[in-house]
Amino acid sequence: MKKSIITLLCLCLGVATFAQELTLENVIRGNLLHNRGGGGLSWFDGDHYYKYDQVKGGGVELAKYNVANDERSVLIPASMLINPKTGTQFAVRNIIWSEDGERVLIYTNTRRVWRYDTRGDYWYLNVKTGKVAQVGEGLPESSLMFAKFSPDSKKIAYVSKNNVYVEAIDESNGLKLVRTQLTTDGDERIVNGTFDWAYEEEFSCRDGIRWSPDSKNVAFWQSDTEGTGTFAMINNIDSIYATIQEFPYPKAGTPNSAVKIGYVAADGGNITWVPIPGDPRNNYLPRMEFIPGSNELFIQQMNREQNTNKIWVVSLADNQPKNIFTDTDAAWLDTNDDIMWLKNNTWFTWLSERDGWRHMYRISRDGKQIVPVTKGDFDFISAVGTDMKSGVVYFMASPDNYTQRYLYKAKLFGNGSVERVSPANQSGQHSYNISPNGKWAVHTYSNASTPNYIEKISLPNHKTLQVIETNEYAKEAYAKLGLNPKEFVKAKSGDLELDAWIIKPRDFDPNKKYPVIVYVYGEPASATVNDAWEGGYLWDQLQANQGYIVVSIENRGANAPRGREWRKCIYGEVGTFASEDQARGIMDLCRKYNYMDSTRIGINGWSGGGSQTLNCMFRYPEVFKAGIAIAFVADQRTYDNIYQERYMNTPQNNPEGYKKGSPISHAAGLKGELLMIHGTGDDNVHYQNMELMANELIRLGKTFYQISYPMRSHSISERANTTYHLRKSMLKFWKEKL
Repeated sequence: MKKSIITLLCLCLGVATFAQELTLENVIRGNLLHNRGGGGLSWFDGDHYYKYDQVKGGGVELAKYNVANDERSVLIPASMLINPKTGTQFAVRNIIWSEDGERVLIYTNTRRVWRYDTRGDYWYLNVKTGKVAQVGEGLPESSLMFAKFSPDSKKIAYVSKNNVYVEAIDESNGLKLVRTQLTTDGDERIVNGTFDWAYEEEFSCRDGIRWSPDSKNVAFWQSDTEGTGTFAMINNIDSIYATIQEFPYPKAGTPNSAVKIGYVAADGGNITWVPIPGDPRNNYLPRMEFIPGSNELFIQQMNREQNTNKIWVVSLADNQPKNIFTDTDAAWLDTNDDIMWLKNNTWFTWLSERDGWRHMYRISRDGKQIVPVTKGDFDFISAVGTDMKSGVVYFMASPDNYTQRYLYKAKLFGNGSVERVSPANQSGQHSYNISPNGKWAVHTYSNASTPNYIEKISLPNHKTLQVIETNEYAKEAYAKLGLNPKEFVKAKSGDLELDAWIIKPRDFDPNKKYPVIVYVYGEPASATVNDAWEGGYLWDQLQANQGYIVVSIENRGANAPRGREWRKCIYGEVGTFASEDQARGIMDLCRKYNYMDSTRIGINGWSGGGSQTLNCMFRYPEVFKAGIAIAFVADQRTYDNIYQERYMNTPQNNPEGYKKGSPISHAAGLKGELLMIHGTGDDNVHYQNMELMANELIRLGKTFYQISYPMRSHSISERANTTYHLRKSMLKFWKEKL
């Protein structure tokens, strides 16, 4: 039985009537296109999927469908999804299946932990008998995290208030969940079974408990945040007296939490800590899993610089870590998340850039043989599925166009050759939710002017079984708006060719000169030049139709599939190459296209893009005449150490790089019009950055504008009217200053 894999969430149900006017209110409120998603499909096993279906009289039931013929059967009727305490149907956030397919955990009443609602209530349901009971009965409401069945389906492990628990399922006489508390030291300082802020944000670590395959042990992470600097956010708007929220946040160059891995018997007892060598505050343990079918842990350990990844295998029988493989890079490494065990665990897969491109390799259990699964001058972007019966891995790549994404396949024990699977006549970006056996998939296709086209297909022939959603309504509404489609072009930064896109106003006149708005991100975590639908880019279209040319340019270091050198040439100098490429790139486009007014160029970006906006304004004031910097890092020393040190090393080891890359170092160069925007409740890039930058600009006698959004987070989206106000303020600024 496969647990829930990926849920395709419905973006908007929509109707067949549309607002026709491209106004700010219609863009922000989502009144224009009503793009539909796939409706909540998850894989049940290799040949079946399940989804929630509405039932007459209200409520939902969980139904199973055969992929090949769409034959339907009810898995959980609506009558079983009733909360016995309230008598109403559960508001189901997620369903977690047991391995035997006879039991589920219902996740409901959820709460956000920073970015995601990973905390809530869980209810146990036996789908054969209808017996139901609350997991963690008596513990604080909405305090449970990451509940999961043991492989034998007889126990449930979870985290509550930074401690790890197991409940045994006893249905011999009614239904009882018998609780055992595995850890007792969890508190504000000691974190068991989950992670501190930095691990969650930068390593995507949230769920910190793992069942052993024999269901006898639970392995977990523990973080000791003692000695880590705490950051305080002040809330001045929800009470007449300010309240202060404090949380551990290790900034660049400062002490980390001490992280270790332990395991304990599922019925309680002493915890055994894995003796991984090295200082736990200056090494990271970002990944840990049991090797399939064994009582051996497979642990990735990164050094603080994140340029060395050591693989340790630890048997629970002797607790003696063995280093079977070590990966290194002169710049940085990413965690390896596409690991598969092959041939009775004698081989495992690994992604590496050792030949200059990101490829999948097959590594022998002893680490001595390293064999490429894929070869060529292209990047293996990510694995999306396997057909183990045929020995095939499916993955995303785009060898010929870095703005697009396609499905490819390769033999796990082949010669490294690859074959494209995505249709040749569908130019753009593709994504796939592939069944566990690799025979079926939900396929989503789009490009910059084509809304999501969603279908069920068979593999490897990519044959359409059923069209799920064509989004004809969205396509029709988009056409009626009469917009100029996004144009993909090339820009030059010296001898380097950069990908870029341009959006022109609806009433574009090639004989006129238009001011230009550049949208930038520019850091290694993301990319902006993508040939994908992404909602029709209505905000950019709206800006263009106010009388601007809107442009985005992909600078060096951005997360594009252009090889190791492209991404890692910026090591130690984040911010400098990006602003250079943006300045050179936009001037090159102005020379190519006479309708761009090189004397009226604005630039804007969010987060890392806000930082690049400031760097461009300060370092190239002759190019950029106006800028809007949102939620930016002013001084790289203020950001979290895992992210910043990955690309920059520590401030102690690279003081000059931190100085060169931080906008605050170049504030004296400001000549144009600058608007800075930040949320005071930003737990990610702290509002401190706004105050540091404002303070420096004041010291230098520079005039500027700023908007502070009280207790809004990094997305600046919470509370009434926030997004509308922010975007309206941006349009007003462009009109007045550009």
